[in-house]
Amino acid sequence: MRLVVFGLSISSAWGNGHATLLRGLFRELHGMGHEVHFFEKDVPYYASHRDARDFCYVDLHLYSDWGEIRVKAAKLLATADAAMVTSYCGDGAEASELILCSNVSRSIFYDMDTPVTLSRLERGETVAYLPSDGLTGFDLVLSYTGGRALEDLQSKLGARRTATLYGWVDPEAYHNAVSRSQFESNLSYLGTYSADRQAAFEKLLLEPARIIGDRQFTVGGAMYSDRQLWPNNIRYFEHVPPADHCAFYSSSCLTLNITRGSMVAMGYCPSGRLFEAAACGTAVLSDWWLGLDSFFKPGEEILIAASTNDAISAITSDESELKGIAKRARQRALACHTARIRAERLVELIEDPVTDPVQGVVLTKGA
Repeated sequence: MRLVVFGLSISSAWGNGHATLLRGLFRELHGMGHEVHFFEKDVPYYASHRDARDFCYVDLHLYSDWGEIRVKAAKLLATADAAMVTSYCGDGAEASELILCSNVSRSIFYDMDTPVTLSRLERGETVAYLPSDGLTGFDLVLSYTGGRALEDLQSKLGARRTATLYGWVDPEAYHNAVSRSQFESNLSYLGTYSADRQAAFEKLLLEPARIIGDRQFTVGGAMYSDRQLWPNNIRYFEHVPPADHCAFYSSSCLTLNITRGSMVAMGYCPSGRLFEAAACGTAVLSDWWLGLDSFFKPGEEILIAASTNDAISAITSDESELKGIAKRARQRALACHTARIRAERLVELIEDPVTDPVQGVVLTKGA
């Protein structure tokens, strides 16, 4: 299969959770014998923080202006088996129009940020990466989020066929590593600042750090503006490149997962960080959201915190208990949530016959 994808960025993981996810997915698709092309708008923000450019498993097409790349993209689409646009694509609306006007066998929209997309629509905001007429033209709409999100994509954006493609981990990139002194901590957190995560960040990390001052905390992520107010037992890194993620996780007894507010409200939206930390053999402490227990068993494979006291209890847990939770979580992640498993699901969804609910016509591959 030749797959053409238009998305945010795979060349830079700076403040961009899509990069490591798509790299793992594309590597597995390539290993399965498929050919992948990725179109990425070359914007200054990512260009100045680029950590990868040459990939052996995906053809990366960097461009500055849609007009300069449109003809090349159209030629690739003419011989493609499937084409996909992801949320936050720099020219999402234009790429969608190009795909839907082509003769590609399967047109796909993958919303890797479904709760954000839907919440912005509810507020009456324009979502630049969506086509003006919604998602009705696509053969398949994939969602990083399950539950009622699938129904909302149909009712609010006209999606005809929806399916989940949950987050995943690339075991080749995420595994247990040698601990590094600069990352060593009792609790770590890897995540860019987000206003709708800040309250939980303060409750589950900042307050515990103030209360148990003899414990060490580590935070990695950009755009935190109030660091001068943080306790002295918090070590901060503005950016932890993907190559250091394994060491970052492996150097802490426990790592924190905080979910964005819109994702908590929607439910069934596991962050890729959950699977990545688990694959590194680190116990995870997370806030609660509906459906979390579908991915990891609370108390056995993951710890849950709703308050500062909950977080402190987890941070001060017996080390052997944390290691047991981490071991079971790693086994679950590698058995159920790898890039290979998601790549196989993607191919199955693309190759499955599609019944048009309007016309009642079965569309087969190549039709």
